Amino acid sequence: MEQNNGTEVTEFILLGFAGQHKSWYILFTVFLVIYLVTLVGNMGMILLIKSDSCLHTPMYFFLQHLAFVDLCYTSAITPKMLQNFVDTQQSISFTGCMVQLLVYGAFATIDCYILAAMAVDRYVAICNPLRYPMVMSQAVCLQLLVGSYFLGFLNASVNTSFTFSLNFCKSNKINHFFCDEPPLLALSCSNIDFNIMLLTIFVGFNLMFTVLVVLFSYIYILAAILKISTAAGRKKAFSTCASHLTAVIIFYGTLSYMYLHHGTKESQEQEKMASVFYGIIIPMLNPLIYSLRNQDVKEALKGIRKKCF
Repeated sequence: MEQNNGTEVTEFILLGFAGQHKSWYILFTVFLVIYLVTLVGNMGMILLIKSDSCLHTPMYFFLQHLAFVDLCYTSAITPKMLQNFVDTQQSISFTGCMVQLLVYGAFATIDCYILAAMAVDRYVAICNPLRYPMVMSQAVCLQLLVGSYFLGFLNASVNTSFTFSLNFCKSNKINHFFCDEPPLLALSCSNIDFNIMLLTIFVGFNLMFTVLVVLFSYIYILAAILKISTAAGRKKAFSTCASHLTAVIIFYGTLSYMYLHHGTKESQEQEKMASVFYGIIIPMLNPLIYSLRNQDVKEALKGIRKKCF
């Protein structure tokens, strides 16, 4: 039921996509297949890295956690979205919405920092190969990972707590397929200026900091690759970071559009599609990118096939 006249919201209605009721069975099937591929791909990547000792390096340590984080943030939104395709109510409780925003926001932010840590790893491996074992030690990798989780949950906790301290009395209909912060703020009858400022600062800092880390890492990587005298040497050096660079371009390109594009009402459906790509498609693509474009992963997969057959 829509809430107004000062009555507090106890649940929200997720409106989903325009026209989803007419083609719910098609959308349900497509997104179910994508989600199953995502689960299999990312869990397979985690198990492959655990089982192959050749992949017990800093790069694959971060890749293993990237797969875990991808699983977590897509699982925060996809099952509920699938349920709403077949549920006429399309409701989510106030607490459920808060938890969804917290988990999604935390792991999406952690993803940014892990990708940045992987860029630093590639920079050290290519630009300072002799110091690589010392610089990217197990302790350093663990510190980078813990820092990523800390910043992710700090960011999500602050934004979620301030968002759900607002009064939602305009409506309980969220024009989205999950509880994201911008459409939630649009429902509040409180003053949201501070929340918008907070969201801008946190998202802006996380994006700018991690993008700059990735950008400067690859500037130095490119400079180092161009200094290599042989074409074969340059190709080998670039191949070690091609998968990561592909994932970074897709991830940050979509994320930047989502949060830094100030759309009008006419562009809301486009922003939902960007959310689909970022929150559902990218977690499916990452294991495919790393398995198809990474020679070490290909060799590990060949080893597994030989053992099984």
